[in-house]
Amino acid sequence: MTNPAPNPTSIATVSLSGDLAEKLQAIAAAGFDAVEVFENDFLTFDGGPREVGRMVADLGMRICAFQPFRDFEGMPEPLRARGFARAERKFAIMNELGTDLMLICSNVSPQALGGIDRAAADFHELGELAARFGVRVGYEALAWGRHVNDYRDAWEIVRRADHERIGVILDSFHTLARPSPLGPIASIPGDRIFLVQLADAPKLDMDVLSWSRHFRCFPGQGDLAVADFVRAVAQTGYAGPLSHEIFNDQFRAGSARRLATDGMRSLIALSDQTRPHLPPRAPVLGVEFIEFALDEEIAAELSSLFSALGFRQTGTHVSKSVTRWSQGDINLLLNTEKDGFAQSHAIMHGPGVCAIALRVDDVGQAMARAAALKIPSFEQPVGPGELQIPAIRGVGGSLIYFTQPTGDLGHIWEKDFAPVAGVEAPPQAALLQRVDHISQSMDYEEMLSWLLFYSALFALDRIPQLAIADPGGLVESRPLVSANQTLRIVLNGSQATRTLSSRFVSEHFGSGVQHIAFDAPDIFAAVGAMRAAGLSFLDIPENYYEDLEARHGLDPDFIDRLRDHHILYDRDGEAEFLQVYTHVFAQRFFFEIVERRGGYGGFGAVNAPVRLASQAREARPVTMPRSLREM
Repeated sequence: MTNPAPNPTSIATVSLSGDLAEKLQAIAAAGFDAVEVFENDFLTFDGGPREVGRMVADLGMRICAFQPFRDFEGMPEPLRARGFARAERKFAIMNELGTDLMLICSNVSPQALGGIDRAAADFHELGELAARFGVRVGYEALAWGRHVNDYRDAWEIVRRADHERIGVILDSFHTLARPSPLGPIASIPGDRIFLVQLADAPKLDMDVLSWSRHFRCFPGQGDLAVADFVRAVAQTGYAGPLSHEIFNDQFRAGSARRLATDGMRSLIALSDQTRPHLPPRAPVLGVEFIEFALDEEIAAELSSLFSALGFRQTGTHVSKSVTRWSQGDINLLLNTEKDGFAQSHAIMHGPGVCAIALRVDDVGQAMARAAALKIPSFEQPVGPGELQIPAIRGVGGSLIYFTQPTGDLGHIWEKDFAPVAGVEAPPQAALLQRVDHISQSMDYEEMLSWLLFYSALFALDRIPQLAIADPGGLVESRPLVSANQTLRIVLNGSQATRTLSSRFVSEHFGSGVQHIAFDAPDIFAAVGAMRAAGLSFLDIPENYYEDLEARHGLDPDFIDRLRDHHILYDRDGEAEFLQVYTHVFAQRFFFEIVERRGGYGGFGAVNAPVRLASQAREARPVTMPRSLREM
């Protein structure tokens, strides 16, 4: 049995930023089949409807709907007559636009009269008018409609209207926000559904109108059961467009091109959820390496830091100025090449992480899924006999490489690196065992994009978003974790301009890795050895430890050990989490050392405000007292 043909893809112009021409170009570039023209975008366009229709056609798309038409059904006279007159003018515009469908949303006017039969009679009469213009009308139940706020009532009105030009429009947000049961959707004939609109949203405790107007997002970026909604629609035999309709303040401020690509990526991932046809989401087996791009002087300083952290140089690239530093299952690369991708990244962003390599079970499948999701790949020349490691573009223009346990890509260290004899410590001697998590800071407006990127490509579970108090404002933090705990990615963004996260982005020309956490089997032993090697850690206020003792009733001797080692502590039931931070390196990034006990699954979020305040103090310039300046 073969899968049915996929539904055409569409998006409403209201979903994106820019003027109408910019929106249409972005939508076409992302590969959409169709577009819903939002009336306000048309009204503010400096041209007629025929010109809009030609623009859309020239871009290889069609207009699947003109919307919205408001406050129509159940109105008393003379408002009823005015509604029909308005509809007639809009039908004429639709003929010139080249579209045959108008969306009418359920009435919210305080003057609207109730009654399903009254509304059905209005729509039957409107169907007769629509027939004269060769167009159709789709009726949508707004979740806050005055009399009709459930798709079942909208369908009953359409059914009683009994006109071939009148159908129902189903919207995932209006259906799931109430929520309404999905089962009855299957009873609607597919040919009576004129359009299906899609929107996700985070779960928020607020009135549904504000929720809808400001917080909708693409499927896969929120918490609603959009995939279940689409499965229910599929049972009807509906073969028309699946169309995004998004109202979101972040989207209106973002890049139209990026958001249109996100929209297409969302539809592809959603289609795969409901009708699997892509390679599966890549399960991550581990972090193969993290690569830093920097100049030789800073590389020497970072090498000293690596040494103090317990890493040893274990390899040198066979042809490039790249060194390998290893400990446990952790591999860090220092790239000081004078040309190539790493050099370009360092020039653009300053010293920092330019690439992450992830170990997956099948590189070919991971790359094929990335391509299907419209994620750009990357390739650069390699020397004779060296491996071409497949890669895609990631956060801030960085790279994500893929390796696998089998084949040539399972032997990158033997093929591409010459070993440094006698320096690799035995596994049991490692102070640090593996990469615990990688934290990436980005523009706040990009967070939903990268959330969709990671969750659509990799087998990662989303952890609820956290709001962290930074001295400069709030930081939103969104973790993604693989089921086997081999990959933890934390996305951070802030609307406040003075937070550590925002300053990282603004001062270093874009998003990227701001900190890396390593897992220590014994954090006290690790910190002791590192301090003996000359490393110091972030200072933590005494008040923190006084409060810690009161909150958890910990043994005073244990509190003293935490204080002496600058270690932060959290507990969840019987599970414990210990964490300590290095100072910020080169005003750019820092490292965290953690120990998880008893299956602790979080990130010590309760300690984040203390850490951020301590880092803010360290970053604050020291001002000499006036009396000393004048001496």
